[in-house]
Amino acid sequence: MAGKNASRKTPGVREQWAVRALFFVGGFGSASWAPLVPYLKARLAIEDDVLGMLLLCVGIGSLVTMPVSGTAAERFGCRRVLLTAGTLFAMMLLGLSVVDVLPLAVVLLLLFGASMGAIDTVVNIAAVLVEQASGRRLMSGFHGFWSVGGFVGAGLFGLWVGTVGLTPLASTVIAAAIIAAVMLVARSGLLPYGGGGGGALIAIPRGIVAFIGAIACIAFLVEGAVMDWGGVFLTTVRGMDMAMAGTGFAIFSAAMLVMRLTGDAIVSRLGQRAVVLGGTLTTMLGFLGVIYLPGAAMYLGFFAIGVGAANVVPVFYSLLGRQDVMPLSTAVPAVSTLGYLGVLMGPAAIGFLAHAIGIADAFLFLALLVAVEMGIAAYVFRSVKA
Repeated sequence: MAGKNASRKTPGVREQWAVRALFFVGGFGSASWAPLVPYLKARLAIEDDVLGMLLLCVGIGSLVTMPVSGTAAERFGCRRVLLTAGTLFAMMLLGLSVVDVLPLAVVLLLLFGASMGAIDTVVNIAAVLVEQASGRRLMSGFHGFWSVGGFVGAGLFGLWVGTVGLTPLASTVIAAAIIAAVMLVARSGLLPYGGGGGGALIAIPRGIVAFIGAIACIAFLVEGAVMDWGGVFLTTVRGMDMAMAGTGFAIFSAAMLVMRLTGDAIVSRLGQRAVVLGGTLTTMLGFLGVIYLPGAAMYLGFFAIGVGAANVVPVFYSLLGRQDVMPLSTAVPAVSTLGYLGVLMGPAAIGFLAHAIGIADAFLFLALLVAVEMGIAAYVFRSVKA
């Protein structure tokens, strides 16, 4: 078994870049999938409600593989799991660009989500191991490469389809080839072992890991809410033109990208506690700015949310390597699963609140939720030696 028998040479620079490459693959593949959704809807000739149920299959597939991915990495090694999941990721992306039969689309989306969940979980296990071996902060930069992949994937699809005039299939073939090429280059640097330490087959959070998972859940819920409801807020509450609906999320995403790419230096200089507690406070103030600042000044709120939220999750993934309640091979999947639940719950929860109390008050609720996140984070810092 690769996880038990492989040589555990101390990870170095090559391994660091391999982790960055797989984070890039995750973000790039996800961004390459998003523009295919309207084409899939048209090919299948389905209504919005059916599409919504269909897209839920991606989340279901991820939630199936996330809790067991750590055990797979421990048994077979991060390299083997990531290469297998990455290959499946690219193949399902290709399939989704041409599928025109609903039952087959369900299968492809389940497998697409399953591969995405495995990549997301195992690359974070590898990131913790590589960061620990380096003796310095790397996690924010690792997560930043997911955002880089997202920006590149979205930009290239727009270039290939909107400017060059390629078909969605042709553009997806290129995207799949890029994923394959990146994995081929990164292959030798991927860790041939997993988190170690044994643990249960299915990752169920307990102790301090459950609190870190709650932080991830809130953080991803907030991020998903800004992505899915920021445009609705701007058009319905602020009266912006539909053409400007995406500006808030674009500013938020750009701020988050910059802060993650510079986050390791910031955390090293200011410390984890200051970055997280200051970041959550900045995020709360950002939501208040989005709601109450006049005119274009409200965009400062979206910027503040991105700045504040950027490094919270990376810091707590790093902390998973310092807790001793659960083995790394189950702690990371447990936190990843709870974080992904936040992604899935966010749009529906905000939709319910927006219907019940109005979208402005729903955004105010998000600010209060971030305050809860700050309280949990303070407790975690008291409990785990940082």
